[in-house]
Amino acid sequence: MVAFSWAGPLVRLTDAPALAVAAWRLLFSVAFIALVLAVRCFARTGRAGSEAPPGGGRLTRAEWLLACVAGCLLAAHFWVWIASLRFTTVSSSVILVSTQPLFVGILSLVFLGERPAPREWLGIGIAVVGAGVIGWGDVRLGGTALLGDGMALAAAVLAAGYFVVGRSLREKLDLWSYVAVVYGVAALVLSAGVVITPGVPMVAYDLPDWLVFVALAAGPMMIGHTGINYALRYLRAYLANLAVLGEPVGAILIAWLLPAIAEPPSWQVLAGGLLILTGVGTALSRRG
Repeated sequence: MVAFSWAGPLVRLTDAPALAVAAWRLLFSVAFIALVLAVRCFARTGRAGSEAPPGGGRLTRAEWLLACVAGCLLAAHFWVWIASLRFTTVSSSVILVSTQPLFVGILSLVFLGERPAPREWLGIGIAVVGAGVIGWGDVRLGGTALLGDGMALAAAVLAAGYFVVGRSLREKLDLWSYVAVVYGVAALVLSAGVVITPGVPMVAYDLPDWLVFVALAAGPMMIGHTGINYALRYLRAYLANLAVLGEPVGAILIAWLLPAIAEPPSWQVLAGGLLILTGVGTALSRRG
């Protein structure tokens, strides 16, 4: 939750095109993963607590296709969501994109047969309401703000699809093999998008922009997204995804405290944050 909270504020600290930001976020993430895999090659003889890939970790052709679909959904999610921050506030964007657990719950029911219990639906609903309370005063209707809000909501649906696909693949692949494939596909898709898009440079950026790219990969990506992907092997997709609902609280506070952004929160942050934590606790309280 803490790592996710930095994504929105970090994006606001760079003027680089959304497509380039998304591409470099994934490319640096793939570089970090390659480093992890290289280290694992030298310590493959079973380290305590390491995951063993069930079923040998081999994918069928259909599963490779699913992995590519997951990577494409992830690429589209980042592209659309980062672009939304150019049109609306950090508050509105992170609130709307954090509704993804609701869509994950619906897609899990339809495609995975994982039926949320009534208490879990109640918890998801409370948390989503809390996210809405936080940004109610920031959601502006009409003009470019409405476009940004719509893009953030679309990004939530794309992320939901990505996590539901990941739930099925994580049961067969260990964490680092899975993220290497999916993040790698997403990086290729986004890089290709940069190359074919006029006016979007690949490397002509200043040092502050590069620092933002690396920070997005190291924090929100490697800790946030990879953390949820780790949990997907042990928790149902909609339960693992509940961590995303803590993002609005942290993101709004960070956007308020950073002088470069200085978007002050309102009383709604406290009220909505309390609802979010209540919702997460309600959904998870039935588990031993």
